[in-house]
Amino acid sequence: MTTRVFITGGASGLGRAIALRYAREGAKVCIGDVNPQQGALVEQEICKAGGEGYYVDCDVRRLKDLERVRDDLAARWGGVDIVVNNAGVASAGSIEDTPMADWEWILDINVLGVVRGCKAFTPLFKQQGAGAFVNIASMAGLMLAPMMNSYNVSKAGVIALSETMSQELRESGIQVSCVCPAFFQTNLTESMRSVIPGIQGNVAKLMKRSTISAEDVADDIFQAVQSNTFWVLPHVKERRMWVLKRHAPWAFDWLMHQGSKSWIKKMGAKPKS
Repeated sequence: MTTRVFITGGASGLGRAIALRYAREGAKVCIGDVNPQQGALVEQEICKAGGEGYYVDCDVRRLKDLERVRDDLAARWGGVDIVVNNAGVASAGSIEDTPMADWEWILDINVLGVVRGCKAFTPLFKQQGAGAFVNIASMAGLMLAPMMNSYNVSKAGVIALSETMSQELRESGIQVSCVCPAFFQTNLTESMRSVIPGIQGNVAKLMKRSTISAEDVADDIFQAVQSNTFWVLPHVKERRMWVLKRHAPWAFDWLMHQGSKSWIKKMGAKPKS
């Protein structure tokens, strides 16, 4: 049976890489995005890669958009096998400097966008008796580095939601994977908000230095869904740090404290006294 996949934020970055990974397996791939021009191009790429591409306008800030896509795909394909809640944005800054408007913006997209995706498609998955959610979080939600307050909170929220859903929906035949990559090359900085001058350029440099690509993360996601794996942690160094945090939190805290000044400098921020 042909796999049917829906990906939010699928017109660029990691979403596009996931779409093409499934396309190479001959999957039917629907990408929901707010960029129709880019979406049309990726739709063509999916078809050229061996899949069946389908672009739809979808803003994860609107539950009705996601419910409309769900009903559309149920009618068009007879159901959906995998929903990738990928759409997300970034922000950086200290607790005193980050405007409340930026907090509300990032939480609405990064947390509530995932909530809406899960809320819209869970009834369909239950009706089918099967389905898989792939929720894109970040190592930021596990490591909680300074000067990234709002982003950290948003991704920690996705992790908490994913863990809860994994327990809640397991008996209904619904699996959940939570993806927590560290830096890799993507277009996340294009919409990034921050009051720190030059932060987008500094983060872009960190992404460029990464040896992990969006295609690598997409392949890890594909394998995780195949094996019904919850945690998807593509970066080895950060994965080891997370294990240290779980088993020796005092040691992790000491290392984070030692490295905080260097990290803040990399972010381009000046710590306030």
